[in-house]
Amino acid sequence: MEFANKEYLFLLLLLIPYMIWYLMYRKKSEPTMRMSDTFAFRYAPKSWKVRLMPLQMLLRMLAFTMLVIVLARPQTQNSWKNKTVEGIDIMLAMDVSTSMLAEDLKPNRLEAAKAVAAEFISGRPDDNIGLSIFAGEAFTQCPMTTDHASLLSLLHNVRTDIAQRGLIEDGTAIGMGLANSVSRLKDSKAKSRVVILLTDGSNNRGDISPMTAAEIAKSLGIRVYTVGVGSNKVAPYPMPVGGGVQYVNIPVEIDNETLRGIAKATDGDFYRATNTKELNQIYKEIDQLEKSKLNVKQYSRKYDVYQYFALVAVLALLLELLLRITLFRRIP
Repeated sequence: MEFANKEYLFLLLLLIPYMIWYLMYRKKSEPTMRMSDTFAFRYAPKSWKVRLMPLQMLLRMLAFTMLVIVLARPQTQNSWKNKTVEGIDIMLAMDVSTSMLAEDLKPNRLEAAKAVAAEFISGRPDDNIGLSIFAGEAFTQCPMTTDHASLLSLLHNVRTDIAQRGLIEDGTAIGMGLANSVSRLKDSKAKSRVVILLTDGSNNRGDISPMTAAEIAKSLGIRVYTVGVGSNKVAPYPMPVGGGVQYVNIPVEIDNETLRGIAKATDGDFYRATNTKELNQIYKEIDQLEKSKLNVKQYSRKYDVYQYFALVAVLALLLELLLRITLFRRIP
């Protein structure tokens, strides 16, 4: 434990003059009673109340000490710790185009994909996992990290209408999404490096074709698992009309051949998910991947821990006050 305001600890020196005053001068300030002779009381035993009188002084000193420690702001120590864990490096490449708003998966494709991905991340605490998203263009939402709390927060912040509102160009740039994930994995030292690419369409945007990105992944020893999500024929899509929403059926156009080709070229697998249950099962199958050792440097932040000392100070003051008005109450 360390203190943020160490200078306040010098106040503890005030306890020394207080103890001297208590031992040398306190009796002179106590009320007395004149008696003609005290010889008869010379060997009288002290009562337990008299023996407990110094308890009030000790409680005051304890309360003062605790208050000084609170002022000094006790804190836990920052620490770095290296440890070796079993894990792999994974990049999740997720399609966020407007077609992911289709509701053949509940509540829609993107929300279902986010929920299943979150469960997958939570079940692999020792893995380096990152997230890239793509529509007509691609970018990294979260680089690879073992800080899964931050990763999950960034995953939940992916809006379902990000492309619909024009924050990212609409379309499906599968090659760009895969290339973005591969670029994050190329310098990884892990034995197993994996991309899990999820989309509901076919490539129609981007400067890099899906198979070109697949060849790059293959040359770097990166395996790609492709997931085509969506029903087999048509899917209900919420279309804004006036002030409300009207549902229309849109065709499901997943390029199974390209996704299968990407997986085959990189020694991965291709999956089709027509509902949330199948999607969840796919991630469980991928969860059986091999693991390799990773060296992880963990950092723990310092936190104030004054609460316990403040509680002791309050209890000591209350107990001293209670004893003063009950057990050690003085009359006159």
